[in-house]
Amino acid sequence: METTASAPFDGLGIDEVINAVESLGYLSDLRVFPLNSYENRVYQVGIEDEQPLIAKFYRPERWSREQILEEHQFSLELAQAEIPVIAPIQRDNQSLFEYRGYCFSLAERKGGHAPELDNLDTLYSLGQQLGRIHAVASAKDFEYRPELSLKNFGEDSVDFLLQSDMLPQSLLPAYKAVAEQLLAKLAAKLEPANYRRLRLHGDCHPGNILCRPESLFIVDLDDCRSGPAIQDLWMLISGDRMQQSRQMQELLEGYEEFMDFDRAELRLIEPLRTLRLMHYAAWLGKRWHDPAFPQAFPWFNSERYWAEHINELKEQLYALDEESLQLQP
Repeated sequence: METTASAPFDGLGIDEVINAVESLGYLSDLRVFPLNSYENRVYQVGIEDEQPLIAKFYRPERWSREQILEEHQFSLELAQAEIPVIAPIQRDNQSLFEYRGYCFSLAERKGGHAPELDNLDTLYSLGQQLGRIHAVASAKDFEYRPELSLKNFGEDSVDFLLQSDMLPQSLLPAYKAVAEQLLAKLAAKLEPANYRRLRLHGDCHPGNILCRPESLFIVDLDDCRSGPAIQDLWMLISGDRMQQSRQMQELLEGYEEFMDFDRAELRLIEPLRTLRLMHYAAWLGKRWHDPAFPQAFPWFNSERYWAEHINELKEQLYALDEESLQLQP
């Protein structure tokens, strides 16, 4: 589900955040700090004589109640398997609550720092955690959560942008031409792909990983969906092809201690990267009427941004024709 409604969180002030948390029986010490989050609204809320809690208020109309609860259930399954994720707090066997029309959840506060992805030991540990996650995820399928597909990340994104007023008229033909070429290439590469579909984190980039002395916490399953295992791995590699190959090798050495990996999925890296680029531009466009977005992304929706985006997409036309990442046997 998606929404382009303006100011979806207009009715959510600090008083409402405190009242929502206190409606569950907590007593706030009135110290409330907004945390970085654009899709939803997330706050650290101080609790009298206890550790602060994290309150997450879900963007209206983005996910259905069933989809949010399925995310929660996935998180709880992982936590029960002693995998370091941050699962929602349950009160009376409930994890999703409502206050004045806003759905919200609570979680424990977990601090940490960003992972050092140039450290091969860190990559090995991340691979282990992702292998453990996918081993649990493989036990059943999502019922309500969507699949990462060419349609919802590629075709729908292009359709939205072509029908919106986001693109400057002078760049519209160039965008349309490259987008159509990419969609045709992606269809040829993705539609015949015979990969196993798993429940995924879905958005496993470095910003969703917290390093702590005792473990690596993988956080924020808000974008969990079905798809190929490689989706949860490829965003953790960077650099030239030799560097990427070494990094992926290390990730998979840890991963395959807990879960088999089909190396044929390596050929999906560039198609998935292309879909992410297309989806990200459309996501910003869909959210542009939310006042938080022009403040956080002031560079978006300028002629320079769209020219650079079109050039990125043109580069992906060539990347899609390159040989897939090669690893040691």
